[in-house]
Amino acid sequence: QVQLVESGGGLVQAGGSLRLSCAASGRTVSSIVMAWFRQAPGKERAFVAAITKSGSSTYYADSVKGRFTISKDKAKNTGYLQMNSLKPEDTAFYYCAADLSTLPFTSSAQYNYWGQGTQVTVSS
Repeated sequence: QVQLVESGGGLVQAGGSLRLSCAASGRTVSSIVMAWFRQAPGKERAFVAAITKSGSSTYYADSVKGRFTISKDKAKNTGYLQMNSLKPEDTAFYYCAADLSTLPFTSSAQYNYWGQGTQVTVSS
């Protein structure tokens, strides 16, 4: 079992930055694929970013490429999503996800472990 707890959400002005954290327990972050998804009101949950078990490869949705960075800190057993140049359209509830599979997926259906989520609101 993997337990995930997100933190770091909040209200920020357009152009600002936030860093989301995803503290993992039950398994080390080196043994799990980690990803971030987001869900805006009235929309389906959408893939944002993913990182391999080793942390050597990362994947991003086109909408966040160049602005967001996903990473892992093995010492803290925590995953992160650094969000820069935020836009109002980034406003959503952000979820951390994890799985024991070998490769990261962009489909939420492939992830077995989820955090409770954290709200990110970007004002214009």
